[in-house]
Amino acid sequence: MTQKFGGKYRITSARAKWWNYANDGEYFVTICTKNREHFFGEISARLSAYRQGEMVLNKIGKMAQKFWMEIPNHFPFAFLDEFVVMPNHMHGIITIQKNANVNANANEETLHATSLPDNNPYSKISPKKYSLSSIIRSYKSAVTKNAKKINPQFAWQPRFHDHIIRNEKSLHNIRNYIQQNPAMWHRDRNKSNGIWM
Repeated sequence: MTQKFGGKYRITSARAKWWNYANDGEYFVTICTKNREHFFGEISARLSAYRQGEMVLNKIGKMAQKFWMEIPNHFPFAFLDEFVVMPNHMHGIITIQKNANVNANANEETLHATSLPDNNPYSKISPKKYSLSSIIRSYKSAVTKNAKKINPQFAWQPRFHDHIIRNEKSLHNIRNYIQQNPAMWHRDRNKSNGIWM
């Protein structure tokens, strides 16, 4: 569904309208490259220096992994759990947990990507500070900026998929899914999208 903003159509948010994504919680995130292009490397198909079904990251893939691991440096309230970079997407679990040790007025999150000033009309539709969307926007921006130096064609899909993790069983299943993702690539890639949603 699309809506007009500033006279132009835009895609409406896929986020749950009943949930505040700045809330403490555990989130399973999937981010895909544009047109599912294999920008991050490939899954090894046969036994060699790599195990069969193991992700072999190229330069952009290593960069995507590095910037993901650096998220807590820019967002001290964000904690990483299991994650994997795949040929054309990445999966990760992010825990948002604000506490007394985090200065709510700190400006750490602008280190990855620049925030829009409040008087900018796009700030109304921009991800809110200290939210899951602000973390992902910053991550995608950092990867894009650096990946384009290697491959000018690099791009992400405009949105990302999230799943709010509600209990330990779900967390366990998602961790297992992420761990098994490379090994299942050759079996699952021919399904409708090969990505757990």
